[in-house]
This record gives sequence, structure tokens and C-alpha cells, in this order.
Amino acid sequence: MQIGMMGLGRMGGNMVRRLMRAGHECVVHDIDPKSVATLAGEGATGASSMEELVAKLATPRHIWLMLPAAITGGVVEQLAALMEPGDTIIDGGNSNYRDAVDLGARLSARGVNFVDVGTSGGVHGLERGYCLMIGGPDEAVRQLDSIFATLAPGGDENAPGTAARGYLHCGPSGAGHFVKMVHNGIEYGMMAAYAEGFNILKAANAGKQERSADAETSPLSEPQYYQFDIDVGQVAEVWRHGSVISSWLLDLTADALADDPALSQFGGRVSDSGEGRWTVKAAIDTGVPTPVLSSALYSRFSSQGHASYADRLLSAMRLAFGGHFEKKE
Repeated sequence: MQIGMMGLGRMGGNMVRRLMRAGHECVVHDIDPKSVATLAGEGATGASSMEELVAKLATPRHIWLMLPAAITGGVVEQLAALMEPGDTIIDGGNSNYRDAVDLGARLSARGVNFVDVGTSGGVHGLERGYCLMIGGPDEAVRQLDSIFATLAPGGDENAPGTAARGYLHCGPSGAGHFVKMVHNGIEYGMMAAYAEGFNILKAANAGKQERSADAETSPLSEPQYYQFDIDVGQVAEVWRHGSVISSWLLDLTADALADDPALSQFGGRVSDSGEGRWTVKAAIDTGVPTPVLSSALYSRFSSQGHASYADRLLSAMRLAFGGHFEKKE
């Protein structure tokens, strides 16, 4: 099948490679000409502009976008103006599902299909395949089945439906990004749980550490129970084998700790790209309690320095009412 791909970054480029391996014809475009040239050298057809991308595709056209959420809406509108009724735009980035609902409605009025595909797999998707959560009109999704089947990991061909093969049509436009949004919210919570647990293991030798005896330091009661020098990396490794908390995420964690036990290349600032916020907002709107996901999101805000003003204000209040001066690091 012929498909256009716009956005050839970490995921987009490898998705093109996976599609080409299976014999699909890919026409590619990116703002970076080097990315286009690289894939053209591997067998794709390059396009130097959005207009050329559209012109090189036979009708009905199918163009897949892998772009930052901040620019996706504008690019979709520009692209839709170049397309014809029956053509389809696929958004595979981490866009807000509300934008997908609105874009789907606007494009439908012009006869252009809009399909939103929550895409999970990251930099490992080329070999492992991508989990695809799809929203959009039934017929447009059906036309793209061979593309989805190629990108997905694959699985039991005899199982009913497509979920066991790694892709699922979740509903109309917006449903795919809604499911991916919740997926990423869960991801925040899982990552935070692993990080907090390993941090406790790292602190298991706290009873061996010298502690200040002053009014600003909480004493460690019963230090004899915190005398363990635990090899955190080896714990991550053993948990991979037969443990109820084993997962691919734990596999990646164990690999990271094996490569750099002190995590010296990281400063600890954890970004959030929006999906966690949108998940918590959806939970508030629908009245669904999400204490774990909310806490994981707020932890990321703290890591970004957004708690520093509140922390300084706490110190100011302690100084004002009790004469407590901040301890220096």
C-alpha cells in the first residue's frame, strides 16, 4: 500500500523503515532535508514540501503525521487544504484527544477523513512493533488495515478482532488519542512506583549514615534496621524473572542501572508532554478518583523546579514562627 509520512524523527523514521520492510511504498517529508535524504537512500520516495508530498500520492491519499502536539493542528489544516474528498490524514503523535474530535468534525465537512492513532513503542518499535490505539471513521480505518497490521507487533491470527495482534479500532475520531492518553497516564504512575521503590532500596543503609543531632534534623529511630547495602541494579535484574511486577519497563530500568548504576548522566528533571495532565483533567471532569496518576504527575512538576517557590515559602514561615534557619546542603 502507498502511504505518505510526515515527521521523520525518532519514531516516524523507524515506522517508515518497518513499513518498507513489508513492501509498502512510502513517500516521506520532513522539515529536515537530511532526514528525507536518509530514508530516500533506503528506498522511500522523498518530497521536499507538503505540496510535493500530496502530489506524489495516488488517490485516495493517506498521509500519516508524527509531529509535536503543539503544531499538529495547524499542519493538519494546511494539509487538508491540499487534499480531496476521500483522502485521509492520520495523526500518530501524542495530540490531545479533544483536538482530534474537533479536527475530525471539521475535516469530515470537507469530505476528508481524520484518523487518530495513539502510537506506543518508542525507539524500540522498529523491531518490536507498535501498539496502536485507533480512532476514526469505520471505512477510513478499514482501508488502512494493512498499514496497521504491519506496524503492530502481530500475534494470534486466529484470535477474534485485532487487539491480540497489537492494534485496535477504539471508536470515532478522538477515541484513539483518548485511550493513548490514559495509557500514558498509567505509564506515569508505573514509572513513579518503580522509581520510588528503588529509592527506598537505595536508602536501606540509612542506619550507617552519620546524621546531625540538631533541631533541624529528624532522628532515625532504630537505625539497626537500616543496615543493608543493597545492589539496586541486581534487584532490578532478579525482579525481571518470575516476579509479579516484571514488565518491559522493568527490563529497561534494569538495563539502565546495569549501564550506569549511579545514574550519573541524569539530573533528575522529568518532563511531561501533556498526556498526564489531560488524563487527570478527564478524571476530574468525569469524577473518577486517580490519586496514583495525579501524584505521579505532581511529582514530575516538582522535579522541574515548580515546587521551589513553595519550598522557599515554607522555609520563610518556619523561620518566622520558630526561628528555624535552613540547613545548607
